[in-house]
Amino acid sequence: MNLTETRYTISEVEARTGLTQHTLRWYERIGLMPHIDRSHSGQRRFTDRDLDWLAFVGKLRATGMSVADMVRYAELVRAGEDTAGERRELLERTRDDVRARIAELTDALAVLDLKIGMYAGRSCGG
Repeated sequence: MNLTETRYTISEVEARTGLTQHTLRWYERIGLMPHIDRSHSGQRRFTDRDLDWLAFVGKLRATGMSVADMVRYAELVRAGEDTAGERRELLERTRDDVRARIAELTDALAVLDLKIGMYAGRSCGG
């Protein structure tokens, strides 16, 4: 690690990410976070790279990816380049799931627009 690299306390990471300290500790405990550096007194010291990883995890959460799959992805990242294919497959499956959900939501939106249009065409009496 670069000694001039900015380091953040868990409170600062909480403020920057909106994730609670409890969640950040849980992520570390379940293996979703890489090893977090500690100060001589044991205080967690997060880096910009850790913040980037948390932002990516947030995007994975938004896709609806399961925690188990996110942890598996994190394990694969830590295992190195030999796992690139498996990581890609996991992300491709997630992308397929997201596309399917988008299609469902697009269909639902069309139905809502149709119904709203029906109400908009009615007179003010009812």
